[in-house]
Amino acid sequence: MGEEGFDFQVDHIISVIKDSGAGVVGLQFPEGFKRRSPAIAAQIESGTGVNVIISGNPCFGACDIDVALLDKVDMLFHFGHAPLDDNALAGKTFFIEVRSRADVTEVVRKALPELSGHRICLITTVQHVHKLEDACRILETQGKECVIGKGDSKIAYPGQVLGCNFSAGRGEECDEYLYIGSGEFHPLGVSLATGKNVLIADPFMNEIRRADPSRVLRQRSAVIAKSLDAKVFGIIVSSKPGQERMQLAQDLKDMAVRHGMSAHIFIMDLVTPDQLLQFKVDAFINTACPRLAVDEVGRFSAPMLTPQEFEIVLGERSWEALVFDEIIGD
Repeated sequence: MGEEGFDFQVDHIISVIKDSGAGVVGLQFPEGFKRRSPAIAAQIESGTGVNVIISGNPCFGACDIDVALLDKVDMLFHFGHAPLDDNALAGKTFFIEVRSRADVTEVVRKALPELSGHRICLITTVQHVHKLEDACRILETQGKECVIGKGDSKIAYPGQVLGCNFSAGRGEECDEYLYIGSGEFHPLGVSLATGKNVLIADPFMNEIRRADPSRVLRQRSAVIAKSLDAKVFGIIVSSKPGQERMQLAQDLKDMAVRHGMSAHIFIMDLVTPDQLLQFKVDAFINTACPRLAVDEVGRFSAPMLTPQEFEIVLGERSWEALVFDEIIGD
């Protein structure tokens, strides 16, 4: 086990490398685990004799494989995420999910008095999916009915939610949701996608809080309001294999034209406020990582809309039907 109670499976990685005969190995980490990369690389090099190259690029999910590094190595170990169904690079890429060993029983018991519904749907990230059955047993011993949704084809495990896919939260009918984890974005997304209460049980802080989408909704409403007079739109497409939605971008451009607007498609790998600074448009529409517009709100040179928010701007969708953007599987 690694520090902070996460399993980086270094012994397993060493075994896989030895069996493969690889000479050069790549490692890719999401931002929260990058500081562990030198120590893990040293262990792997010591245990196998291979040359390890660490990706220094940002990593936002299983959708964001470092394809440039992949071309330079015999195999790539991608940490912190489960594979996606459509990952064409999976043949050379090995996903190390970095499961948490945090005990969830105490925080789930702590959540029980706050759960007003009877039928509770459990959701979490890949770090805690192996603890959902334990959580279910605790709920059921206290008279609750527990369900775990399967999600669509992009979801590797029942109950797993991604920052761009909340289908496991829609997979079962329930009264209320219990999210096990430390983040805010995933439970907020499920709350907006379902219109139901989502209680957050944070096993690291051992605290209970309720997902409150009101602040995010105010921010998104402000972005929409600033875009109502826009005439020229920049539609952002990511070149990352797991994020590229060119057909959606083209559909949005066609929609803009039907409404007498002008729209241009920009494709890029890393989407940042600085990257977009030189493009003079009235508003952007994001088809890259759905979190981008929400997490970076207010930092772009023009309002950044999601596809659903663009529909509201054009009158194709009601304000009441505002939801987070998702990348949906089959």
